[in-house]
Amino acid sequence: MQKIIISDTSCLILLQNIGQLELLHKLFGIVVTTNEVAGEFGLPLPSWIEIKQPVDKKYQTVIEASVDKGEASAIALAVEYEDCLLIIDDLKGRKFAQNLGLNITGTTGIIVDAKLAGLIPSVKELLITIKETNFRISSQLELLILKRAGEL
Repeated sequence: MQKIIISDTSCLILLQNIGQLELLHKLFGIVVTTNEVAGEFGLPLPSWIEIKQPVDKKYQTVIEASVDKGEASAIALAVEYEDCLLIIDDLKGRKFAQNLGLNITGTTGIIVDAKLAGLIPSVKELLITIKETNFRISSQLELLILKRAGEL
């Protein structure tokens, strides 16, 4: 497991909206995010989410030319750690992070990991709940998620 887990806003919001924010804590213990992400989240963060800021604010500003402020801050912070996992859902942000060689996953990856760790009984049930939010999952991605979770 990675030493540092950094989350962007969408993961926090989606898991909060489906009543599963605690999955992050159960899977990883401490999760790290930035002030920008915390501001976008808009709710008080649980005590197990630490706020850290990237040292190189100029680099963060450069990244902001390509992605939003929250994503830029999370990516800039992730770049500063050798062994970290960045949780990011936005396709543009994911591509940017991958091009930098960062280890990434998305919220659905977290949900699959929770199922494989025995923390939730079914990914399929959570996918149904997710579809009731404004979070979009393609049918192709849904099939991939269900296969990975052993539910197909």
